[in-house]
Amino acid sequence: MMSTPGLLSAFRRTALVLALVAGSMPAFAQESTNQSVDQSATQIAGNQPVGDVVLIPNRVIYPGQTIELTALKQVTLMAGKHKPDGVVTRAEELDGKVAKRTLLPGRYIPSTAIREAWLVEQGASVQVFFIAGGLTISATAVTLQPGAAGDLVKVRNIDSGKILSGTVMADGTIQVSAS
Repeated sequence: MMSTPGLLSAFRRTALVLALVAGSMPAFAQESTNQSVDQSATQIAGNQPVGDVVLIPNRVIYPGQTIELTALKQVTLMAGKHKPDGVVTRAEELDGKVAKRTLLPGRYIPSTAIREAWLVEQGASVQVFFIAGGLTISATAVTLQPGAAGDLVKVRNIDSGKILSGTVMADGTIQVSAS
């Protein structure tokens, strides 16, 4: 007669083998054959209602790499399964963003693991503007840290050597305010 621990061990081994053979896709997802989300589809094979559609990496994306749509795979969650909170699932939220940490194939992409692409790199020469009413003062500065549009970054004025804080504008310039 076989003992319970032996059965449990055999069960665990079988589950591990199945997980390895199934690949890196979540166990509760079914790969979508259509890369665009079809809102009219309400059934998956087997007459099960369609679950949430999510995007997951189909290859490893390393920190600092730009996320391209070709590196993502669309999957449909099995009926009754829902995506966790705090994960990015839409192509518009991912295309052109940069990975802050390693993104593994078959795993959800947390919103905290991506960032906007830098508009200004550390050490770049930029134009700095101070605008107050009708007065505009411009200077050339060197960035001390990288930043995306809307980020607060520190810059060093080339002429005076003073360190200023300013906001990165959409055109790559820095706008400083009176402090």
